[in-house]
Amino acid sequence: MTAALLLMAPLGHGDGVDAVTAAAETPPLYDDDAGGHANGDDPAIWVHPAKPGKSVVIATAKEGGLYAYSLTGALLQHVAAEPPPGDGHEPGRLNNVDLVHGFRLSTGATVDLAVASDRGRDHLRVYAIDPAKAAAGQAPLTDVTDPAVPFVFNSAQEEVDEAETAYGLAVSGTQVLVSRRHRTTVGLLQLAAAPGGTVTYRRLRTLDLPATFPLPDGTTWVPCGEPGELPQVEGMVVDRARGLLYAAQEDVGIWRMPADLSGRPVLIDKVREYGRQDTYDPQTEECTPGQDRGFGGEHLSADAEGLTIYEDGDGGYLLASSQGDDTFSVYDRRTNRHLGRFRMAPGPHADGSEVSDGAMVTSASLGGAFPKGLLVVHDGTDAPADGDREITNFKFVDWRKVEHTLR
Repeated sequence: MTAALLLMAPLGHGDGVDAVTAAAETPPLYDDDAGGHANGDDPAIWVHPAKPGKSVVIATAKEGGLYAYSLTGALLQHVAAEPPPGDGHEPGRLNNVDLVHGFRLSTGATVDLAVASDRGRDHLRVYAIDPAKAAAGQAPLTDVTDPAVPFVFNSAQEEVDEAETAYGLAVSGTQVLVSRRHRTTVGLLQLAAAPGGTVTYRRLRTLDLPATFPLPDGTTWVPCGEPGELPQVEGMVVDRARGLLYAAQEDVGIWRMPADLSGRPVLIDKVREYGRQDTYDPQTEECTPGQDRGFGGEHLSADAEGLTIYEDGDGGYLLASSQGDDTFSVYDRRTNRHLGRFRMAPGPHADGSEVSDGAMVTSASLGGAFPKGLLVVHDGTDAPADGDREITNFKFVDWRKVEHTLR
């Protein structure tokens, strides 16, 4: 077969789900003492305005902080997470990241920003992106977080230490949508320039998604979880052209709502486990599956995770990570109709992707291996294995391979 045919041929897995392979991957991250407790989670793709081939992938690694990579997957920079504010308190833990374009600092400079949720400290962390350093293959990120930023959801450090903190994150202009861990809350924050070229924020409003759900048989479903924990949201993305927020409530499905949180949320798809009354077992700290009564969806297996949008003029696609079955679902951006599924399989340049959390896609032509865009997905079990170490990283996928699965 020719190289072009090899590129376009989907790999069958016997379950009707096409597979794609990665063109590159990042170095492994190790979630242990030796690896700095780096646990990959969520990526963002910053497109260089003058040199697309010098674009940068920025990814969170929880206690490991923030990483910046070239389009080959090579490490450009590591930014450590914040230390604990004192003895007995939680350290920084960067969870999700997104981008702000053309933000004006108090110094008069206009910069692009990477904004990350710090779930350990209940803050947002903000980093300016330097195009000249990115073009030179140097460290492109500078922390411009105002030292006096407020907590996102809590009012005291003791509350922060209870871990109901900033979690998922998506950007809408200069506003940031942030979900709250172990709650159903989504908050809307406004970024603002602060003295000395730093950035702060204030909370505008919050919205609480449902925690219980009426079923067609007249009963009420309560998603299973540890006592006191509600079905949380993590994966989020904003369709900026339409002013819409999509939010993945992990045990429930995908919600669509106005990005300013002013209107009624609509559940556009459900996980297969929707309506199945599982029971929490305190001995195993797991949920024991109950009877499947057929109220669930067909395309997502809990957890519903990373969401991202491929923009194609007025059209395009919404992609969602179906963590429970290691697949990704694709929806029409305009109608939200489900179009198909694919999975990441091992290939000549990288292993596959399993239990994926975050994902981000761009339709920008980045040249080289990504002429029609790039999809970056988290891999929760990077291979090859290294004993019992927990290993994660990120896979870089030529968009043309995903597009072919939709034909």
